[in-house]
Amino acid sequence: MRQIDFSPLYRSTVGFDRLFSLLDGRSQFETQSYPPYNIERTGPDSYRISMAVAGFSENDLAIESHQNTLTIKGSKSEEHSEEQSEILYRGIASRSFERRFQLADYVEVKGATLKDGLLHIDLERNVPEEMKPRRIEIKRAGGGAKQIEASVN
Repeated sequence: MRQIDFSPLYRSTVGFDRLFSLLDGRSQFETQSYPPYNIERTGPDSYRISMAVAGFSENDLAIESHQNTLTIKGSKSEEHSEEQSEILYRGIASRSFERRFQLADYVEVKGATLKDGLLHIDLERNVPEEMKPRRIEIKRAGGGAKQIEASVN
């Protein structure tokens, strides 16, 4: 059984802390590694999930975002070719899969592209203006005693 260390990811990402915690907790029990994927940071508030889905077309894949959960499903339809061939070795997996990612608050799916057997899902974190930290000006308290000029005789 492989043990994956997610500690470097905690230091270098914003928005996926909860995701890495879930992956860290589930990695001890879950042995599913299909399909392989990468999570990368492409900007200060943007991310990309790249998933290897060789052999799947756009019609075989479904992406759904509901609340803070991103679900990616792949279901390969059985295509029967005219000439029946016997497969001697199957190295390219074509089994169905379902991957779920827990997204941080205010992370939205911006789009998805399928290129060269890789499914790229672009994410962006949009924190509402009222939730962003703001600077509060400190005013000088005017409660001090006034200084009165003394007349010199």
